[in-house]
Amino acid sequence: MTVEDPGAPPADNGEFWLFGYGSLIWKPPPHFDRRIPGWVNGYVRRFWQEAIKMPRHVLEINQDHRGTPEKPGRVVTLIEHSFWKTLRDVHPAPADGKVWGVAYRIKPSHVAEVKEYLDIREINGYSIHYTPFHPAPTSSSPQPDPIRTLVYIGTPDNDQFTGPQDIDALAAHIHRSEGPSGLNRAYLLSLDESLRELSPESGDEHVTDLAERVRALIAREEGEGVAEGGSGTGGQGEAVSRETGETAAVRHEFSRAESVDEQEETEKV
Repeated sequence: MTVEDPGAPPADNGEFWLFGYGSLIWKPPPHFDRRIPGWVNGYVRRFWQEAIKMPRHVLEINQDHRGTPEKPGRVVTLIEHSFWKTLRDVHPAPADGKVWGVAYRIKPSHVAEVKEYLDIREINGYSIHYTPFHPAPTSSSPQPDPIRTLVYIGTPDNDQFTGPQDIDALAAHIHRSEGPSGLNRAYLLSLDESLRELSPESGDEHVTDLAERVRALIAREEGEGVAEGGSGTGGQGEAVSRETGETAAVRHEFSRAESVDEQEETEKV
């Protein structure tokens, strides 16, 4: 299936659906009344978007706080498969062509409010696209109809798009980056765990490989901390172990907000 015209809005049938393929999987938008796991076709998900690269005065409306303006973190974006094929990438595209995530239906009475909130966040380098979303089959609906969804994508022509990087260097960058929204590695590890929970086939090789490399860095850091701090009774080793242990556990539990004001920490994808 080809990617549809990004400028074409969905049919006005009274429903507004949003596709989340990053932190929206476990940190949903406000005012939704349905949440459906599934996938889109025609894209590849990659950690090729800088989390922050903008003046400080706009940070209050930028919610992708996984780094700082001086040291941007990394978050995921979607790459059109046709463009991705022209790049040198160490990870293959999904064999089945699916990018898994979650679709949210926004309550009709709050569509305008949520759209305004999401449009403001477009300053992060993401632009609006529309694409068919395929709900995962269930026993009651083995062949559900596609849903036309809005999705935010950091396209290759935006200033925060990084393109392919050395995978070890990218993992190390994610491991050490931190911003007001938290540790960049927590975002990565939460995404890896959340994708695994959607379906037995919803894993992402790119995300999982990065997560495994970051987990190895965490384990190495913990080992060095224990060695330096002795048995861990109040020394520097204990402090390092406490921080990385909390990160390794990754608290990605589903968190539902009831208003736009409560959604300060929600990223747009």
